[in-house]
Amino acid sequence: MLINKNTPKKIFRIVTRRSDKHDELYIGEAIDYVKKYWKEITQHQTKNDGTLIGLPHPYIIPAAKQGEKFNFSEQYYWDSYFIAVGLVESGQIKMAEGMLENLIYLFENYGFIPTANRMYFMSRSQPPLLTSYIRLIYEAGNKDKDWLKKRMAIAEEEYNKVWLSEHHPYWHNIHRGLSRYYDINVLHDLAEAESGWDMTPRFGRKCLDYLPVDLNCLLYKYEADFAWAARLMEDKKQAKHWEATAGHRKHVVSKLMWNKRKGYFFDYNYVKGNQSETWSLAGYYAMWSGLATEGQAKQMVKALAKFEQTGGLVTTVRPIVDTSIFGSLRTQWAYPNGWAPLQYLTVEGLEKYGYNQQATRLAKKWVHTNLVWFERHGVFQEKYNVIKPNKLPVEGVYPSQNGFGWTNAIFIKFAYKYLKGHDRVGKQK
Repeated sequence: MLINKNTPKKIFRIVTRRSDKHDELYIGEAIDYVKKYWKEITQHQTKNDGTLIGLPHPYIIPAAKQGEKFNFSEQYYWDSYFIAVGLVESGQIKMAEGMLENLIYLFENYGFIPTANRMYFMSRSQPPLLTSYIRLIYEAGNKDKDWLKKRMAIAEEEYNKVWLSEHHPYWHNIHRGLSRYYDINVLHDLAEAESGWDMTPRFGRKCLDYLPVDLNCLLYKYEADFAWAARLMEDKKQAKHWEATAGHRKHVVSKLMWNKRKGYFFDYNYVKGNQSETWSLAGYYAMWSGLATEGQAKQMVKALAKFEQTGGLVTTVRPIVDTSIFGSLRTQWAYPNGWAPLQYLTVEGLEKYGYNQQATRLAKKWVHTNLVWFERHGVFQEKYNVIKPNKLPVEGVYPSQNGFGWTNAIFIKFAYKYLKGHDRVGKQK
């Protein structure tokens, strides 16, 4: 049966217990829901409309619900990559490729990729995932090396012009060759918005003062991807250049952000010259990107115990901070919330270093959390309370959204990969 708001609480308590057999029972229905929901959150707006910038190809928005006071109508930069992971997994490569071309269109027309295709987002970007997105489409098949070369050239231009810029309006490269998040208005809170983690205790409302571990791991990934592409093109000179560049970043990130005593990566306050005290899942970008050494990865696997909860991985460890500094800006990218993209990056990072058992356990736990909420409410959420999965998550600067683009996508990815007995249409084999 489908559990809803009228289901007795006794039954709900029973289904929240971890059970692979229980997940198998409801997985097909949930996958069918996701497949149908893609159509509801597909937008095709080729002409500018008010503040909305027209894009050449259809795209998936994070969420949409008729009659709500707050709705999304735009394509977001970092959301797009995670949504594409689910689209490719479910065979919708054309949609995923079109969304990539939309991001490239924005760069070619505006000189950078804004947070989303809105005029009021023109002051900042979002976590850079362009090379990862290009590789995703290329490796999905049907693309030749010429296609790859042209798009990697665009990603290299973004890397140099935006993320390595030492000047306003893209003043990201700030300390020892490492970068920070930035906003044209030079405001800490808006720079934090560029991180995608708006709001979070990671930066203590002083985002401009920090070298974020996630951003610099993403840029390491760019460098590693450029080296990979150069090797494919049989350009040994360029491959060596990018390998050396990535090696230098790896050295500096480890020197400033790796805490040997704690066995983990932390954001670095370059103004004060010290590491943040906040334990966050951003540290696992070092494994996902391949920046971490084998020894560092081993220590980070031990640190999973700090983050792993009933419903998955919590975004930050329970803080011991003065929360009054946030005022009315609630920290949704923090304890007790869990977010799909961070579950995905952490699980992928664990697999990259051979920790398959831990990856499988965490992926299944996240799928179960999604299913439990879906059974009771008939929807997926933007984020979940992973401490108490039957409770609402902490809201942020905007109301919590049902849907939800990247939640649906990562659910699909994990369900197909980690729950045996289901093919790509969600039916039992």
